[in-house]
Amino acid sequence: MPDIRIHRPHALGLARSRKVAWAWAEEVEREFGMECTVIEGETSDTVEFTRTGVDGRLIVAPDHFDLEARLGLLLGVFARTIEGEIEKKLDALLGKAGGAAKKAAPRKKR
Repeated sequence: MPDIRIHRPHALGLARSRKVAWAWAEEVEREFGMECTVIEGETSDTVEFTRTGVDGRLIVAPDHFDLEARLGLLLGVFARTIEGEIEKKLDALLGKAGGAAKKAAPRKKR
C-alpha cells in the first residue's frame, strides 16, 4: 500500500496534462534528485520516479492525475509533509496550465 496517494481531476486533455506532468518531473528531478522516466501511452502516460527512500508513479490521464508513492523507513516519518509539498507543486502547475485542481472544501471543526 502506498504511503502517499494523490488524485487531482482536471480539464486539460492529454496533450496539456503531459506538459504539466513533464514540468513536474523536471522540477522534482532538479529539487529532490529524483530520477524520472516517462512512459507514453495512447490514452495516458506514466511518470515513474525514484531516489533513495522513495519510489512511485504518476498516472497522467486526459482528465486526472493519480500519484502513488512508497516511502522508505526514514522518509515515512515525514509522509504528511512530503504529501503536502507534492500537492502544492502539482496544484501550482495545474493552476498555471488553466486546469486548476478541484479540491474538496476544508472541513469545519466544531
